[in-house]
Amino acid sequence: MTPQPTELRGASADRVRVALRDGDPLPGGLGFAGLLADPPDRDSPGHDPPSREGPVLVRDVLGRQPLFVEREALDPESPSDPTAPDAWSFDRGALDDPEPVPAGSVVSASGTERVWRLPDTEPTTDREVALSAVDDAVSAALDDLAATSRPVDAVDDEPSDGGLAVAFSGGVDSGLVAAAVPEAPCYVAGFEGSHDVAAARDAASAMERDLRVVEITHEDLRRAVRAVAAATGRRNPMDVAIAVPLYLTAEAAAADGFGRLAIGQGADELFGGYSKVVDPAEDPRVDADTVRGARTETVRTLPDQLERDVLALRAAGVEPVTPLLDDRVVAAALALPDDLLVDGDERKVALRRVAAGRVPESVHAADKKAVQYGTYVSRELDRLARRAGYKRRMDDHVGKYVEALCSDEKPAGEGRS
Repeated sequence: MTPQPTELRGASADRVRVALRDGDPLPGGLGFAGLLADPPDRDSPGHDPPSREGPVLVRDVLGRQPLFVEREALDPESPSDPTAPDAWSFDRGALDDPEPVPAGSVVSASGTERVWRLPDTEPTTDREVALSAVDDAVSAALDDLAATSRPVDAVDDEPSDGGLAVAFSGGVDSGLVAAAVPEAPCYVAGFEGSHDVAAARDAASAMERDLRVVEITHEDLRRAVRAVAAATGRRNPMDVAIAVPLYLTAEAAAADGFGRLAIGQGADELFGGYSKVVDPAEDPRVDADTVRGARTETVRTLPDQLERDVLALRAAGVEPVTPLLDDRVVAAALALPDDLLVDGDERKVALRRVAAGRVPESVHAADKKAVQYGTYVSRELDRLARRAGYKRRMDDHVGKYVEALCSDEKPAGEGRS
C-alpha cells in the first residue's frame, strides 16, 4: 500500500515529529493539526505506549486548528481506520458524523492517545522577570505577524491574495494586534449604537487607523445565524451569538479581497480577562479558589471555543491569524503570578503593562464587553425571537427560535423587521 502523504496545518511535519518525540506541548508556532504520515517511535525512556506504526492524526494542546474524524472510526472495535482519506477532515461538513479530535491527542488505528497537556508551570516570583518574559513573547509573536503581513498592491490599490485585515473592537487585545500591522485595515461589526462599534471608533481615532464599520441589520443577523450554525454544527444561543459578529466581520474583510484576518483571540483566557477569575473562591462559575487556578480553567475552554470561531471565520472566507496564542505567549502567560493577572479590579494586568508602550492609554486601559453583548447581537437575537412568538416565559426561547431559523420551516414572525 502506498503511504499517505503528510497533510498538516499550522506547523511543519518536522516540528510535529519533534513535539511527539519529546512530548513538548508548546513546540513553537500557532498550533497544528492534520495527518502525519511517519510519526516517530515512542520507544525512548519514560514512554510507556508502544511504538506507533503507520500514519496518525494530531491536534495541538490548545486545539488551535480544528480537526474532525468520523465518530465510527474512533471506536476501537470498529474496522474503520481513522487516518483513511475519507475518515477525517479539517471541515466537519465533509464528514457524515464528525467528532472533534481531542486537543493534545494522537489518533491512529490503535486508538486515541493523549500526548500533550498544558504544562503545570510554577509562577515566576520576580514580577519584573515575569513582565519581561511576556513582553519578549508578545513582541516576537507580533513581529512574526508583521513579517507575514502583505501590503496593498501598489499598482491597482487592491489587496494582494492573502492580504491581512484586523478584527478590531477597540480593546487592548485587538489594539495590540492592530499596532503590529499599521497598514492593515481594521474591521468591526455591531448593531448601530453598540458598545463595540463606539469603542472601535474611539480607539481607531486614537491610533489614527482606518476603520470599516459593518452595521448589522436584522436580516444580516438571521442570515449569519444560519451560516454559523451550518459551519459549526452548533445552534445554542451563546455559541451562535459569539460567532455571528466574527462571521460578519470576516465576511466584510473577505468581500474587500482580504484572505486573512488577525484576531486577539486567547488573551482573555491566558491573561485573566474574565470577571470570574477576580474572586474565584466566591464565584460559582469556577471550581478553583485561586486566581491562577481559575485562569487555568478558562484556558482549558479554548479548544472548544477555537473550533467554533475558526470554523465560522473560514466559512466567511478568511483564514484566522491568532498571534496572542503563539506558543511563546502561552508559555509566558502560564508563568504569571496572581497579581499580574488580576490586581484589585484590574484584569489582564501583565498584558496591559506590555501594551502601554504600543497603544494609547485609552486603548490599553479600556474595558471590553463580551462580544455577544458589546455588539448587541444577543439583545437583537432575543428581540427577533420574541417577535417571532418565542416569549421569554418559554424555556430557552432564543434557542427554540434559532432551531426554527435553521430548519426548513420559517419562524412565524421572521419576516418582520
